[in-house]
Amino acid sequence: MADTPDYRFHAELPVRFRDTDVGGHVHHSQALIYVEEARWAYWDEVAGRRGIESVDYILAEAQLRYRKRILYPGRVRVGVRVVSVGRTHFEMEYEIRDPEGALLVDARTVQVMYDYDSGRSVRVPDDLRRRLERHEGRELPRRRE
Repeated sequence: MADTPDYRFHAELPVRFRDTDVGGHVHHSQALIYVEEARWAYWDEVAGRRGIESVDYILAEAQLRYRKRILYPGRVRVGVRVVSVGRTHFEMEYEIRDPEGALLVDARTVQVMYDYDSGRSVRVPDDLRRRLERHEGRELPRRRE
């Protein structure tokens, strides 16, 4: 994962019984759901986009690395950060940790800004870029697509 400052945003999420599989730990697919829930919390709080109608991106790519088993019962703490912004996309990184701070999963996603009415990708709005940079406390690298 990229060498960037510590995570400034965290979401606390419950580990639910329904998340477990026959191996007695959380099914691997649930980690992506934890990432999604944390991303939505970030989008709501940091980007200021509230409500389902304000989702103006699509998920283009996801990569997860499993470090340790996630166990039930419990809670996880998901760190979220934006690490770069391109013309029409932005990259995010995540850490899923247990209450003691052990790294369970790290992840990276790429989102593409999207106009659902026209069915096309669109530019990352300047105001959104500024908001993300203000929250992250630094200018975000600009990546070419």
